[in-house]
Amino acid sequence: MSWFKRDDGNYESGSGDDSAVDAAGKTVRTEGLWIKCLGCRQPIFKPDLEANLNVCPKCRHHFKIGARQRIGLLLEPGYELVDGGLRSTDPLNFTDVKPYKKRLRAAQEATGLDDAILNAVGQLGPHAVVLSAMEYSFIGGSMGAVVGETIARAVDRARLGRKPLIVVAASGGARMMEGVVSLMQMAKISTALAQLDDACVPYICVLTDPTTGGVTASFAMLGDLNIAEPGALIGFAGPRVIEQTIRQKLPEGFQRSEFLLEKGFLDAVVHRRELKSYLIRALEFLKTPAIG
Repeated sequence: MSWFKRDDGNYESGSGDDSAVDAAGKTVRTEGLWIKCLGCRQPIFKPDLEANLNVCPKCRHHFKIGARQRIGLLLEPGYELVDGGLRSTDPLNFTDVKPYKKRLRAAQEATGLDDAILNAVGQLGPHAVVLSAMEYSFIGGSMGAVVGETIARAVDRARLGRKPLIVVAASGGARMMEGVVSLMQMAKISTALAQLDDACVPYICVLTDPTTGGVTASFAMLGDLNIAEPGALIGFAGPRVIEQTIRQKLPEGFQRSEFLLEKGFLDAVVHRRELKSYLIRALEFLKTPAIG
């Protein structure tokens, strides 16, 4: 593939729309086919990236993926999406640089979701599970009343059906446009998880990049098993805020999955390609005991 064409002895760009010209003189469109890795900064052919589960084949950097794709990677075909149809009512009539209602509409149109969460029931290998996956592209995966209620419903569904619960966390924290209503979700979900624990139903949390703020301070760290993808940013406050507060340079890799595993905050760091098989094996050890 030639990126330039010679015209009267001079080199000129082939076109102004990210196209190229092949040996037969035909225009070949190339825009959107390459993406720069955030880890190694190398260009990656987009179909190769997608075929590798959105993991860089050169440095193994894990790109963010959406809730629908996450569910499709973990559950067998035939799963069912549940607990949908909930939308925020903007309880504070909040406005900053633009009204919260406009932010919600824009996020709903861009993602096709009602909010930053999807619940599903289905099979993870031989195990019937309840899966709740967060959508980071919906206002940073922030947790407002709808996210809190949807996860709480997933917890109740797992407890009543005695099915293991898996939550895939990806969030910037509580959605402060909903004020104290968003903060209440931490206690709400944590209380539901305590009831799930009393019922001896397993709960596994998968922490992805990023998992921060009120989500980390509540359900993301309450799993019977807490695992993370490689390189995920996990913490409460961000590293820059911490450095500015304590006025000290943080250690290399601070708040990344591998650092937290070393310090005992996580049980495992698992590559995306191995995540499904890892969860299947983990659920074998955490089988829900029969009633009575």
